[in-house]
Amino acid sequence: MSTKWMGGMATAVALSVSFVAGPALAEYPERPVTFIVPWPPGDLEDQLTRVIAEEMTRETGVPAKVVNRPGGGGIEGATAVSQAGADGYTIGSFVIDVPTMHVIKQNAAYTRDTFEPIGIFLTYPFALVAPADAPYSNLAELAEYARSNPVRLGHYGYDLVPTMATFAAAQSLGFEFSADAAFDLLDCSTLRTGDVDVMNTTMATVLSCLDDVKVIAAYTDEPLSIKPDAQLLSDQVPGLGITLWNGLFVPAGTPQEIKDIIAAAAEKAVMSERAQDIAKATGAGVYWQGADEAAARIDADYEAAESLVKTVNKQ
Repeated sequence: MSTKWMGGMATAVALSVSFVAGPALAEYPERPVTFIVPWPPGDLEDQLTRVIAEEMTRETGVPAKVVNRPGGGGIEGATAVSQAGADGYTIGSFVIDVPTMHVIKQNAAYTRDTFEPIGIFLTYPFALVAPADAPYSNLAELAEYARSNPVRLGHYGYDLVPTMATFAAAQSLGFEFSADAAFDLLDCSTLRTGDVDVMNTTMATVLSCLDDVKVIAAYTDEPLSIKPDAQLLSDQVPGLGITLWNGLFVPAGTPQEIKDIIAAAAEKAVMSERAQDIAKATGAGVYWQGADEAAARIDADYEAAESLVKTVNKQ
């Protein structure tokens, strides 16, 4: 056997091994990573996703950025993630409605199996709020007032869990809103301009006018730390206990090694002093719940959302 042939064979084998091993040994990330937040800048999911992106940059040495893609109650941004490759370079920062209510209501082109959770990191201090001088302080008083006076509701979208819960509460208490409208952002200016009388939003968006705001119902499982006297929705309307969260998602099929890198950076970020300061200032729950627990939580919330839809559809 000639030396030339042996040398050629060795080269071929080396190239073959290189070809097979190359992708497996490639480091992630090799290029910039994008986190898509399907809401305007400023709210809790946006603030915390930016903390996570900055930690990803520090941990990997590769730039990570946040892109806001608002529209359709989260659908536009979620759709963009669904159309991305399963390679970890496009990561969604999604509210509860993306893998639950929007799928149930068939509002989007993606399905229940389109995304895989990396983990959940935020519980919103969500509430139904009104101006401090509103002539009602809880849902029972709101119901009594609304039976003879117009009350306009502002929300983030018709087919979102908190909006559906608000309609279900009104139905249970025997009243209807005179009008309602969806907004991309509900903050202090929305109440000041008189565009709505009550609105579903997070307490983070009304921090600058907290003394001028009254919480009619807290959509949480524990009292709001920044408005501890506010009554829970579940206490006022039994059976409507909901908790609103936000988490990180990637297209299904993303390699586990990549998901582990994202999860490690995210967990470190949300447990940082900066992230916990955001939690203290807003009353949010900021923590890390891994993929398996997150998946189980989503399954339970999916069933709860289906039940909520059936309740509202009985109107």
